[in-house]
Amino acid sequence: MSAYLVLRQMLEKRLEPSALEWFKKCVSEIGDEVPPGRFAVWFSSASRQARDRDALAPDEGERKAAEKAVEGWNPERWGLLEAVRVGLMLARTDLDDERGSLLVEDLFQYADEGEQRALYRSLALLPEPERYVWRAGEGCRTNMTNVFEAVVLDTPFPARWFDDGSFRQAALKAVFVGVPLWRMWGLDQRLDEELCRMALDLVDERRSAHRTVQPDLWLCLGAFGGERARAALEVELEVTNTHRAGRQAAAVALARAGASDRLQELAATEQDEQVLATMRAALDGATTQAAFAAFQP
Repeated sequence: MSAYLVLRQMLEKRLEPSALEWFKKCVSEIGDEVPPGRFAVWFSSASRQARDRDALAPDEGERKAAEKAVEGWNPERWGLLEAVRVGLMLARTDLDDERGSLLVEDLFQYADEGEQRALYRSLALLPEPERYVWRAGEGCRTNMTNVFEAVVLDTPFPARWFDDGSFRQAALKAVFVGVPLWRMWGLDQRLDEELCRMALDLVDERRSAHRTVQPDLWLCLGAFGGERARAALEVELEVTNTHRAGRQAAAVALARAGASDRLQELAATEQDEQVLATMRAALDGATTQAAFAAFQP
């Protein structure tokens, strides 16, 4: 099933009858090659039919269908209005030619914050998404956190189509602005020595400034940091450190670094029950990026 059909089925279950009638009417006209200006009006005026504060809230079966349609696509945190706008986009039949890509760019030129979120969420679902790498890079430079999240979280776009430098910058910006890095799909597969080095440099900077290390920085290490990474993790795990989430994240990172024997030793003397539980889970294999969901503020 295509991403469009998955999304349309979800909308048919959630839109009010009048809004659904409007959506279907728009889709039928889109099939007749609606002029770009008219489509832009629909895209903008969708806010009269649905609200972003109303969550799309797909159920488990719908999330699995989305993942099957496009690996890495997770609409779990989409708003209903975003879903309507993306549905309108995917209903177009010209998205695989130059006319469609020009329309996408035109919509970006005049989009407000909510419209930008919908557009960025749509990129991985469009034909030949690699055509929009530059546009996604622009989205990563925004100072609007909600828009940045739409570019990099719950989507396969960065992992699939960003080059190494762009991917590293997006990952570290996620840490800086406080969005949950564990939701950056494919992160574990894109970790490398350079991202690890950059993360450790930031750890050193924060410690020099007597600031707490964000737990997500430890997610960037993987198995690439060698002795430098292990030493930094040992410092984070010291019992005098009162930042529990940081200690928990460091415990998982130590296992990810291949130091399970050392983690076992530390677990034998750990007094904090929550940290100990995390250590045991990590020793049992809970070391993927999803394990860091528990350490968010």
